Amino acid sequence: MRHRVQLTIHPLPPSDHRQLLEPTISATDNMITETIIAFAPATVANVGPGFDIMGFSLSGPGDEVCASWTDAPGVTIAHISGDGGKLPVDAERNCVGVVAAALLAARGITRGVRLTLTKGLPLGSGMGSSAASSAAAALAVNTLIGSPFPPRELVRFAMIGEERACGAAHADNVAPAILGGFVLVASYEPLTFVELPCPSSLFYAVINPDFALETAVSRSVLPREVPLATTIKQSAALARLLCGLYQDDHELITSSLVDYLAEPVRLPLIPGSETVKRAAIDAGGYNCTISGSGPSLFSLCPSLEVAERVGQAMKGAFATHDINATAHTGQITRHPPRISIISPKSTDS
Repeated sequence: MRHRVQLTIHPLPPSDHRQLLEPTISATDNMITETIIAFAPATVANVGPGFDIMGFSLSGPGDEVCASWTDAPGVTIAHISGDGGKLPVDAERNCVGVVAAALLAARGITRGVRLTLTKGLPLGSGMGSSAASSAAAALAVNTLIGSPFPPRELVRFAMIGEERACGAAHADNVAPAILGGFVLVASYEPLTFVELPCPSSLFYAVINPDFALETAVSRSVLPREVPLATTIKQSAALARLLCGLYQDDHELITSSLVDYLAEPVRLPLIPGSETVKRAAIDAGGYNCTISGSGPSLFSLCPSLEVAERVGQAMKGAFATHDINATAHTGQITRHPPRISIISPKSTDS
């Protein structure tokens, strides 16, 4: 059966991601006086063969940023919770601070902004922890200053936060964190996105072991050069994944969830990972591979029941290596950003 599909392509203005949009008019007439709370979800990046160019959002855990005006100039981070005291409150050293500063500078706003960050994601989890913080900051501050930027343009600002947090301004986490669902980074120059179909029959199981793996460490083991044969296999797998999503073809999706580029050198950084992969497949998952830079792993599944079974199987597999882990399951959907506006009276109560 032939499937008619429609691409949703979002090209951004051709410029370096660090080049801020020039201030045009003052946004003071549209600025919000209330407190803004924005939530951004966890994400799975790479999705097997889509290294640095593909990701999808989860429906469960994430980070929350609260933004409000303050008399003090610049950006202030008043409080961070859920990080165990590991993240800096210095706005210039924290991804939420640099995202907020970039948005203010882009609109020529000199008024001060106060931020709080509530971490719902563990650091170094491979679930887009810094991306969720950066995306939530972009959503919250953009709303506070009158929503001058549409969501797709906020991705560029969130990428600045990613660069601060992990040294690489990649978009495969922040794009789905802001836009939701499956997102393909079709180009970095110019920055262009394709919002991919989210088949209603596709669910995820993500397992997050109770230890951190820093992105810098995970990226340091990547090969400098890749053989032509490996490149061909990786490209073919990505093509199968894209076709599988557009055609809702689970056989194509199953065969596509492989990674010949990063997984061979990253799996040894994750104790018990081979056992976890086998457990996921035996429980009915569509293969299993690393989420982002790890240590989390994920599998796609045909139903929520199978996803929950796969999640428990992966958790049990880690337990055989004396590693505690948390399973996350759900449906992959394109959800709108979660933004709340709280009146000053509410914040005082």
